Amino acid sequence: MRHRLIPYAAPHAVAAAITAVVLAPLVLPGYVLRYDMVFVPRQPLNWEMVAPADALPRAVPLDALVSVANLVAPGWLVQRIALVAIVYLAALGMARLMPTGRTLTRVAGAFAYAWTPYLAERLLLGQWGLLLAYAALPWLVAAVRDVRTGRPGGLARLVLAAAPAAVTPTGGVIALCTVAVLLPGGFAGWRRATAAALGAVTAINAPWLVAAATSAADGRSDPEGVAAFAARAENWAGAWTALAGTGGIWNAQTVPDSRSSPLVPVATLVLLAVAVVGVRELRRRWPGGAGRLGLLAAGAFLLAAAGTGPGAPVLERLIGTVPGAGLLRDGQKFLIPYAVLLALGVALGAEVLAGRLARRLDAGAGRVVLVAAALLPVAILPDLAFGAAGQLRPVRYPADWDAVAARVAGTPGEVLSLPFEGYQRYGWAQDTVVRDPAPRYLDAPVLMNDALRVGDVTVDGENPRAARVRAVLDADGPLAELGVRWVLVRREPGGEPPATALAGLRPVFAGPHLELWENPAAVPPPPAGRRWPAAAAHLVAAAIVVLALLALLLRRQRSWYIPRTHEPGEVELWPSWPRSPSLLSSARRWASSASSRRSER
Repeated sequence: MRHRLIPYAAPHAVAAAITAVVLAPLVLPGYVLRYDMVFVPRQPLNWEMVAPADALPRAVPLDALVSVANLVAPGWLVQRIALVAIVYLAALGMARLMPTGRTLTRVAGAFAYAWTPYLAERLLLGQWGLLLAYAALPWLVAAVRDVRTGRPGGLARLVLAAAPAAVTPTGGVIALCTVAVLLPGGFAGWRRATAAALGAVTAINAPWLVAAATSAADGRSDPEGVAAFAARAENWAGAWTALAGTGGIWNAQTVPDSRSSPLVPVATLVLLAVAVVGVRELRRRWPGGAGRLGLLAAGAFLLAAAGTGPGAPVLERLIGTVPGAGLLRDGQKFLIPYAVLLALGVALGAEVLAGRLARRLDAGAGRVVLVAAALLPVAILPDLAFGAAGQLRPVRYPADWDAVAARVAGTPGEVLSLPFEGYQRYGWAQDTVVRDPAPRYLDAPVLMNDALRVGDVTVDGENPRAARVRAVLDADGPLAELGVRWVLVRREPGGEPPATALAGLRPVFAGPHLELWENPAAVPPPPAGRRWPAAAAHLVAAAIVVLALLALLLRRQRSWYIPRTHEPGEVELWPSWPRSPSLLSSARRWASSASSRRSER
């Protein structure tokens, strides 16, 4: 019984241990606020969460889902559930995807995927929505295999695995490309299955697609964003080596200190060498899909590196002329399929090397190799532990935010947030850079700056009304002429607006951290475009996910979430390690001595 339980319990135990170590500071009360990760006590559900009127839908349908979750749970609990799910499901998904019967290989795969620079850097950048796609991709690959094998419920599992990825546009594109590359061909009825899968995944991407089509924002982006968001070097080895280790994010402030070590490139080369051995083994164990996964990973890597090489001018022209192409400017975020292949390769490569060593020495030596492979990611990136060395520490919102939210709710109207910077350091948040919480805290449309400042470069945004606000501020004009109902001033050092900007406004609240000014000459904001198509798209996507879930529950299958490790026609040739001669001889000597002692008695 014990030997049956270990292979199923070990992946869960390892995933739970990794999650506990990485997210240890979340036992403290408060909210973890970093860059794009902004949770509030109760996020309102309004039209801006469903279909932004003047901005691109970068957080659609993610914001709406958080608002719905806040109807039943406070923001601090929703945040912890989301972050725990990301780390736990990433580790567990890779462990279950691993085509092996060995528990230690699954453990190595869990560490190789859930303890990576990609997860650390995107977590420190606050892009937890993108990390939902990171956690979901191993499950999506497994679900694709289920569809290919004809396993009952495979399509429903595919939809449920793709759903977390589709909460952001980037994750949705990755999920759609994964299905498009891995699923077609090679099995009976593949055309119908592929059409159904692609149709379902496209439908759950419909919320942000429809919201983008109906927004007044200019879909074209500033070409300067290509250089600003290009992958960067983290040590002496250059940007491409950083990408090869799943690092290379554009923001130097979100890179763990250990990534600057001169030994990191050496360790990365070791991982790549082991992964090459493992990918060869993967091709043998999964001949129908390993090559496709390699093609998907190669495309992801080239896209991640596009901003650093000769492809940068092409990317600049594309982003500046094609609506929606700005999604590609931060190419490093598309590394997720590459990270999946790398984790599979490292774990299987370690298993192959361990098997060779076990045959030459004993099984214990092979196990040591697998344990070392599991711990190598931790040795390379030790400061991911304990909330990225304490950087993911919860803080509390000042009481000013509740006071301002109550005032705005009493007299609804558009809010202009100052200083007119989308990201700012807050003293009450331990001087961490955080995206303006106002759009999520206040139950009102908030006009904020969508231009991004990266070093000395300012990447222009797409919101035409935000551009008008910048023009008024640059001309030292009064903000009252914009017609907004409220002007919120965040009182941080160096962020005081000029007196001319507040001319004609009436102060209604002044606290230690926030000021609220009312505009007696406020006028209603311009009417938004048609939003009902975006709402309908949300309902359609939700219906598809609910139907997929019901389809699985009605089957009443045990362990429906466990992916198969072999497709029909594949040969399960997992090499078995020999028993250690020394262990066998020791056991025989112990049995012999025990027998002689009994005979003497």
